[in-house]
Amino acid sequence: MASQTEENYLKALFNLANSAGEVNISELAAQLQVSMPTVNSMVKTLQKNGWVIYQKYKPVQLTPEGQKTAALVIRQHRLTEMFLVNKMGFGWEEVHAIAEQVEHIHAPKFFERMDELLGFPTIDPHGSPIPDKMGRIKETHYVNLADCEAGQTVVLAALTNSSTEFLEFLNSRNLSLGTQISIHSKEAYDQSMVVSYLKNERETLSEKVCEKLLVRIIGE
Repeated sequence: MASQTEENYLKALFNLANSAGEVNISELAAQLQVSMPTVNSMVKTLQKNGWVIYQKYKPVQLTPEGQKTAALVIRQHRLTEMFLVNKMGFGWEEVHAIAEQVEHIHAPKFFERMDELLGFPTIDPHGSPIPDKMGRIKETHYVNLADCEAGQTVVLAALTNSSTEFLEFLNSRNLSLGTQISIHSKEAYDQSMVVSYLKNERETLSEKVCEKLLVRIIGE
């Protein structure tokens, strides 16, 4: 059974892995805000437990068992976020810190019951996929709002950033998952967009914001 610290390392590796499934030690240290010697020591421990493949001066790779362990921690985190929003009335901007603590509870039946009470959701409150009980994640096929063009109508499906600050910004703009957005124009100079949705007839979204919004294009 992994410790809380080990689970946090595995989760970070899972989230940082590139297309080849590799993570640089320096990137991992920066993500977890710890020193390189600390990361090297922990990675050696993870390797002894069969969760990673590591050679000095080379990127780290999760083993299949490491991937599954990490995915199950992520599953518990995202189920908790969904439960807090859907069953307890928390805002989507309030749940991350609580889920960070609950995700480390080693009680499979607890999360199975939570999953059942929620009706077996496939995404969390921010649109991220919830891994199944085997740690498998269903692929999603969304596009970045920044890559869309004027004249298209889209539905907000997920976020690439779920920081409290960004979620509060979306709240202030009355933007939430499932919102239908019509794109009126796209500025050539700075790639900002003029859009409309709900009662917002003309809202300008910066490129920085658009890059954090994943959407489904209506009609495609």
